[in-house]
Amino acid sequence: MFATAAVLLALGAPARGSDQWLPVREISLELRPGSPLDFTSLLPNGTIDGDHRLIAGNDGRLAFAKSPDKPVRMLCASLAWSPASGGFPDHDTADRYARQLAMRGYNIARLHFVDASLMFGRDTDFDFDPETLDRVHYLLAALKRNGIYWIVDGLSSPRGAYGGFDDRWDVGGDLKQALYFDEKAFAHWKRMQETILGRVNPYTGIAPIRDDALALVILANENGLEFDGVVRDRPGRVPYDAVLATPFNDWLAARYGSTEALANAWPDLQAGERLEARTIALPADRYADSPRLRDLQAFFVETERAAIARMSAVLRGLGHRGLISTYNNWPTIQTALSRRDLEAVTMNTYHDWVSGYAPGSTTTQTSSIADGVNYIRMIAAARWLGRPFVVSEYDHLFWNRYRYEAGLAMPAYAALQGWDTLCRHGHGPIVLAYGEPFAHKKAMLPYAIALDPVARAGETLAALLYRRGDVATSGVTVPFAMRGEEDLSDDMQAREPEFLTDLALIGRIGLEEAGRIGETDAVTQPRRQSTDDILEVLRERGVLAGNNSTSVDAGIYQSSTGEILLNRFAGQLQVSTDATEAAAFSSMREPLDLGVMRIERADGNGLVALSALDAEASLAKSRRLLLIFATDAQNTDMVFRDTEEKVIEDFGRLPVRIREGYVDLTLARTVASWSVSPVGLDGTVHPAVARGSGPVAFRLSNDLPFGPTTYFLLELR
Repeated sequence: MFATAAVLLALGAPARGSDQWLPVREISLELRPGSPLDFTSLLPNGTIDGDHRLIAGNDGRLAFAKSPDKPVRMLCASLAWSPASGGFPDHDTADRYARQLAMRGYNIARLHFVDASLMFGRDTDFDFDPETLDRVHYLLAALKRNGIYWIVDGLSSPRGAYGGFDDRWDVGGDLKQALYFDEKAFAHWKRMQETILGRVNPYTGIAPIRDDALALVILANENGLEFDGVVRDRPGRVPYDAVLATPFNDWLAARYGSTEALANAWPDLQAGERLEARTIALPADRYADSPRLRDLQAFFVETERAAIARMSAVLRGLGHRGLISTYNNWPTIQTALSRRDLEAVTMNTYHDWVSGYAPGSTTTQTSSIADGVNYIRMIAAARWLGRPFVVSEYDHLFWNRYRYEAGLAMPAYAALQGWDTLCRHGHGPIVLAYGEPFAHKKAMLPYAIALDPVARAGETLAALLYRRGDVATSGVTVPFAMRGEEDLSDDMQAREPEFLTDLALIGRIGLEEAGRIGETDAVTQPRRQSTDDILEVLRERGVLAGNNSTSVDAGIYQSSTGEILLNRFAGQLQVSTDATEAAAFSSMREPLDLGVMRIERADGNGLVALSALDAEASLAKSRRLLLIFATDAQNTDMVFRDTEEKVIEDFGRLPVRIREGYVDLTLARTVASWSVSPVGLDGTVHPAVARGSGPVAFRLSNDLPFGPTTYFLLELR
């Protein structure tokens, strides 16, 4: 390690990333109060009470009940536990865990698959495991004491609360589909709400459904009819279940009245199909576009909208005053129309989705920046403007080597869009220690971010960029007009076109009823405009600054705020704000000047961020700054089937290993003295490894005497 400006002069060509991997040495990961990673003073959680109940504020953003004009941003801890990841913690661990979440900047938590945990190993319907139920109740109380609100699924597992199943975290079971058409299934879902959410919590003295801490109920996770069918597809199985046939035929009869009228709309109607006899067949192929498939989508929209009203009435009848949402994935036109009545929109999204943990599972090893963070743009175009928007799940999955991008891209663009809640999915976002004796805690895995130093670095940055508000919300809004059923096509996969969703990299976008907007700055129906067309209008009207550097052809997108710059072809994303500057890069052919911080050279791809830690201070004035440097991480003894590391054979074991790397940095500040101290993954500040006076310039390396880390404390005096 050295601190000199001289080494920065002859940069040469960028070096390849190191092939050396450094084992993590920390075991305990609990932060101590006052650590640079303890954000309780920067991001304090308040008391949860009636005045601070979360509502849809006057502008459609999340706000406290007592101040509906002041939006609040919620950083979410995803608690998707199962027995394989340790399950719900005991009381002492729950207290420690909730406190650690608050210290790391979380102010809301999503409890996912609670139903499966309660019914694990149970043979009788609704015979909840009493110890698990007690632990759930205690954890809810511990979260509330620490100022952490709740998001809960009304249904996560397709097995519901039926006894006798051992596949509760898999796709077996049809409850999500059945509750639309089967009164017994709906009654089962209703009883789940009464017995899980409606039961008094002995540790709070009130049922969760009536608690001010319950901000949002997702009626059922990922429960759209089309998507539910897709996930249950199997070779040799018809695409649409027979249970849909009768209600679909009844719907067609109400719409068309006769076989003759239907034949005029459907060229492929077969001779043996008669509407009067209710013998109209379901589509034989969900991927073959047809008027039959279009009508099925319209039927789904009406069915799903009716279900929202019916299921919401159950929750309101139980005393729920918080928000309600559902259909939280599948960003198609059909599901967008189903979501149009929701009080809040929730969406799940992933880059480089991984199918499971079995040998042979694959990843693409592609960068999200290279496709213009399409996984973020897709859900931006699924939002309905004028109501809260919650990212209920997202991730750029392990073992993708570019996943450091997510820690910058998602919180930056979520802030730009003015989204309300951000949940990076996982079996809990933190662990208290490495080495827990559970199957999913023995190595880093996809959908399990807590053990991954790269994902944890991203969550730390998200607390600052997103929740603290370092990145501003755009003042430019481009609504996408929606008319209704006439926007459906014969393609059930139809979604907003990518040549328009890149507007989300510049300003706010979202859906809006066509009758409520003019056409001047809007994307109209049908979708015939391009991003360049809209940008031309925005520039002509002075809504977008004339010096905005966006060039679609060059793959360059600058936000309307000037704070975010994405370069697809260079593989770079830059953020420059008063309180944080950061860059994610897959290549660096020349230095990156972010304002205060300049990245002179890097020996490989990675994420570098600099954030002010002093209260209400900027990078130009702060005396304490947090540096984040994330490269890649793998397990010890990971084995791949290919040289490109796309196909997994064995996930290996702990300890986690961080890829060795360095960056050369300079700051546009001159001070009497400065020092750089590594901060361990447990928040411990180690002795300084670089010191200087006057100009601030140093090499930042993660190869350290104390073991590798992703955090450093820069102190200026």
